[in-house]
Amino acid sequence: YDKLEYNNSANLLKGGLVFADKITTVSKTYAEEIKQPEYGEGLDSVLQHRSADLCGIVNGIDYDIYNPSTDEYIPCHYDEKTFDKGKKKNKAALQEKAGLPKKRTAFTLGIVSRLTEQKGFALFSYMMERLMKQPVQLYVLGDGEEEYRNMFLSYQEQYPDKVYVQLNYTDEMAKYIYAGCDAILMPSRFEPCGLCQLMSLRYGAVPIIRKTGGLKDTVSIYNPKSKTGTGFGFTDYNAEGFLDAILAALDVYKKNPEEWKNLTAKGMRKNYSWKASSRKYEKLYSDL
Repeated sequence: YDKLEYNNSANLLKGGLVFADKITTVSKTYAEEIKQPEYGEGLDSVLQHRSADLCGIVNGIDYDIYNPSTDEYIPCHYDEKTFDKGKKKNKAALQEKAGLPKKRTAFTLGIVSRLTEQKGFALFSYMMERLMKQPVQLYVLGDGEEEYRNMFLSYQEQYPDKVYVQLNYTDEMAKYIYAGCDAILMPSRFEPCGLCQLMSLRYGAVPIIRKTGGLKDTVSIYNPKSKTGTGFGFTDYNAEGFLDAILAALDVYKKNPEEWKNLTAKGMRKNYSWKASSRKYEKLYSDL
């Protein structure tokens, strides 16, 4: 009963957690979160018991595939030194490709994601009208639950000059969004690691996240006093906090363009390739 039994059935995942020599998940924060009832899915007590053998190692991305200086899909190549001109040209190309007005001053927001409840999209229904009053454009790429497909399609119909939706995922459009958007939105209800924020940092799109799981571990929140951080974020899962984070980013983008450039450059200089994570896995296996 203490090894496999769960609710009068056999739970093989519980057995795996009990008998494993080590347990890994894909970020330090998520490793802590799954020891709590909110995230543990009924196995939090087992994970608490195995806490000494539980570790979190963030995922990485392939920096050869996700490389704005060589990417075959984007119109204008750039790096952390030339991103200012490069991002502007790619923004114009994204606007043209999506059929939205070519507004150089528009604050372009991107979503590249499965459209599911986990990803936090329920929050949009409470703040979309207020968001659309701002000088923003929203680009959505991804498919998923019918509720959220229909929601974003209805926003596209309601705000045809501000919202673009493409349900069929393509690498080309994903790269266009990362390269052409000023910021990427990830308001996840929970997120073991997340990859979009790593890609957005690589392409100089500032992540706007909910501080949970791997998002919290990979995006440092902008501090206007110390001028530190690589993105913007909110803690409590609600629409007000999400909108406030977007508006805080928009405020810096409009009023302090040089600081926005610094934010972008700091994000692009971060290294979330597999080279860093693989060394941690090598050490873990060596210890075993």
